[in-house]
Amino acid sequence: MKYLPDLKSHAGKHALLYLAVFMIWFKTYVTHRFHFDLPVSGLYQELILIISPVSSILVMLGLSLAFLRNRSYIAILLVSMMSGFLLFVNMLYYRFFNDFITLTVLLRSTQLGHLRGSILDLLRPSDFLVFVDSVILFILIYRSKKRRVCVSRAHIVCMIMFAVTLFSLNLEMVDKIRPDLLTRTFDRQIVVKNIGAFNYLMYDTVVTARMKAKTVSAGSKDLEIVKTYLESTPKDVLDPEMFGLAKGRNVFLISLESVQSFLLEKKIFDQEITPFLNSLMKNSFYFDQFYHQTGHGKTSDAEFIIDTMLYPLPSGAVFFTHSQNTYHSIPNQLKKNGYYPVVLHGNNKTFWNRDQMYKTMGYERFFSAEEYDITEKNSVGWGLKDLPFFEQSLDKLRALPQPFYAKLITLTNHHPFELNPEDRLLPPYHSNSETLNNYIETVRYTDEALKHFFKMIKTAGLYDNSVFILYGDHYGISRKHRKEMAEFLGKEKLTPYDHVQLQQVPLIIHIPGVKGRKMSVVSGQVDLKPTILHLLGNDYVEGLGFGHDLFAVNKPQFAVLRDGSFVTEHYVYSGNKCYSKLNGEKTDSTLCEPFRKKAQNHLRYSDKIIFGDLNRFLTDEKS
Repeated sequence: MKYLPDLKSHAGKHALLYLAVFMIWFKTYVTHRFHFDLPVSGLYQELILIISPVSSILVMLGLSLAFLRNRSYIAILLVSMMSGFLLFVNMLYYRFFNDFITLTVLLRSTQLGHLRGSILDLLRPSDFLVFVDSVILFILIYRSKKRRVCVSRAHIVCMIMFAVTLFSLNLEMVDKIRPDLLTRTFDRQIVVKNIGAFNYLMYDTVVTARMKAKTVSAGSKDLEIVKTYLESTPKDVLDPEMFGLAKGRNVFLISLESVQSFLLEKKIFDQEITPFLNSLMKNSFYFDQFYHQTGHGKTSDAEFIIDTMLYPLPSGAVFFTHSQNTYHSIPNQLKKNGYYPVVLHGNNKTFWNRDQMYKTMGYERFFSAEEYDITEKNSVGWGLKDLPFFEQSLDKLRALPQPFYAKLITLTNHHPFELNPEDRLLPPYHSNSETLNNYIETVRYTDEALKHFFKMIKTAGLYDNSVFILYGDHYGISRKHRKEMAEFLGKEKLTPYDHVQLQQVPLIIHIPGVKGRKMSVVSGQVDLKPTILHLLGNDYVEGLGFGHDLFAVNKPQFAVLRDGSFVTEHYVYSGNKCYSKLNGEKTDSTLCEPFRKKAQNHLRYSDKIIFGDLNRFLTDEKS
């Protein structure tokens, strides 16, 4: 009993600290539970979710108190505000990207600044509740007579040790249901569910630092390991009717911002949403099982995948993190065949670090916003509208030396999908999601802009000697709108199987004078590089990569998404579960197991190539 007065005195002396720990933990748990779509099921997983934030909170407080021992109130308030900021940013980021923030992204403040228009659309009044604890703590500190409490070193050490112990316990609990969690991080939702967003941020920072260190230490031995793996995959058996079919032609590679396949051949109010694309598909090679494979880098990731046949990174955007690497890209290879590669995009040249990355990729010119006449009248949302973009691009295209490889990146169909009244071509669709309603309108506008572009290209005399490749870069409608999407698609609810299928984006290859057909080949953006090169008559594809010619006789029916999900001819794998494509229902997980290992190897070796900059060790000689 003699220790009770000491305990009472200790509790009173550190009451604010314990209150802060509780409030930061509570807001973190509530945010994890109700703002992130984490796959929590059962009491055991709920207990893990409750425990997981505590260790990181104690570490943050312990380190802050160590640096500000004589200003403990300030240290506590700083941690409260910092944790609120991280949760706040994570909520917005998750709604837009369906992913969690990393240090790499946070440090790219200029990149986040470009999302300003989308952020306003994503905000909810309840988001600001993550700062309530900071307000309460500030009031308590302000009213306190004694604002200077020195926390002893022993107390700080105990906090850190308890945090480490708690984190170890957390990992032991997780290991019973998810062995080797931290070495299998393709699904970040599962990682955050088990260790919390704060611990994930620290973990990702350590992993990223280690990966960057591998670039320095990587050597020819690493190259041989990767080459051995890639050589174990059967070589493409080229279709003689398709090989060289577009040889010598100009290439128009058109990025369809945020366009997903579910809107193709759909009608609302008896009107087609994509009438031009629907008609183009009938005279082209249309791939109806083509998936985007992007990660954090969104549009830039799609560009990277297509140019290199490598997967994007598990965290951050390659355009930022590895813009100085050596890449055996499409532009670099085509220049050897006399092609003049350019990019046209009505956005700021520094966005996604494009001005630097395009030089690395081998593009000769980048026509950015600075070279377009952009006014308040001809712009909306993120910038220059698609129709004036195509119109102003025409003279630039006419002046290019031929043959050219021209990538045109559209912009209007970008979140939050804003459109001027005079550009609306459909009656308004009414659902509980304003985002979905607007998305349908902007997709229709982009479709109309494409129709006019093709007319202009024909008038300019560039049509007949060209090949047109139109692809969707990434999803436009996130899981946040799953209820409205289920209603639009005529389903009761969307399953993980449905969410993977919604990652299908258009791929249309139009070769004037050549009769096309529908191609039901499971494929992804990683397959476009060898396809383009083979159509242009290149029988050798330079560089390390994972793509296959879409017209190859032996094309594998396989597409890997960046989160580790994958699609085969008969199965879809997502969230550690296997689904049959016959009925969309769960099936025996062993049926997906061989493909799961293949998918993980693809992503792991692709990361190894990028982090180790292994392409720098290759020569131009055919191997």
